[in-house]
Amino acid sequence: MSANKYFLFLRHKIYILDTQLIHQFIKNALTEDVGDGDHTSLSTIPPGTQGKAKLIIKEDGILAGIELALEIFKEVDDTLKVDVLLKDGVAVKVGDIALTVSGSTHAILIAERLVLNCMQRMSGIATKTHRIVSLLKTTKTKILDTRKTTPGLRYLEKWAVRIGGGVNHRIGLYDMILIKDNHVDYAGGISNAITAAKKYLIDQNKSLQIEIEVRNLEELAQVLSTGGVDRIMLDNFSFENLRAAVKLIDGKFITEASGGITEENVAEYAACGVDFISMGALTHSVKSLDMSLKAY
Repeated sequence: MSANKYFLFLRHKIYILDTQLIHQFIKNALTEDVGDGDHTSLSTIPPGTQGKAKLIIKEDGILAGIELALEIFKEVDDTLKVDVLLKDGVAVKVGDIALTVSGSTHAILIAERLVLNCMQRMSGIATKTHRIVSLLKTTKTKILDTRKTTPGLRYLEKWAVRIGGGVNHRIGLYDMILIKDNHVDYAGGISNAITAAKKYLIDQNKSLQIEIEVRNLEELAQVLSTGGVDRIMLDNFSFENLRAAVKLIDGKFITEASGGITEENVAEYAACGVDFISMGALTHSVKSLDMSLKAY
């Protein structure tokens, strides 16, 4: 394991956080916000002023982003003292204090907005994910995120999905072959696309899973006839056709339902027997969890 990564133990699983990526994100975000100086703080607060602040939860939900907040405070000023009172993944309610920070007032004010922006969004994602995971607790179905993320924030948003109890799908275009409808159409059909993908992996000496999207039972029949994939994505299937598809696949491949799935109908999709359900709504339209950082 490279020196820029460390282990995070979360919900009994081990994830490796890419600290190099995290630190680059923090540097870029601070550069965007601070520019040549926080002139409001510099003009109103004497140099060397010390202060304290507490992060107050203003809405019930699932907390996420504490580990990231620690890295942000450290990047801004490594002499800041942060006391963590609540950990990532815990249920929080209005009035809870997640952490306190003390030290240079100027440093606290520089870190304030970046900490809040990240924690509010990550907590919103974790909260929504947790709600959906709870709806499926009596089924075998797991919830997946997608690539429908905010550019530049994908790593953080997928981290928040894990904190909420969901499962990460592929991170990007580089860590899985996912043959979707456009790929099939451009390749000249399902068989052509699968055959070409398998040859590519051999030629490039790569070991990646292959998933293929199908739009109907006819396309599913072609995939089952061709074989050579690890997972089948059943896109925009009716409940009746989804149940039929799961029966036809009969455990030979991992199954994933996608398309038009909401918090209101997700349980009915899971009842069809799929292994995974992917939901772009976990990240693309989530409401941030309200919180604030206040001096005391």
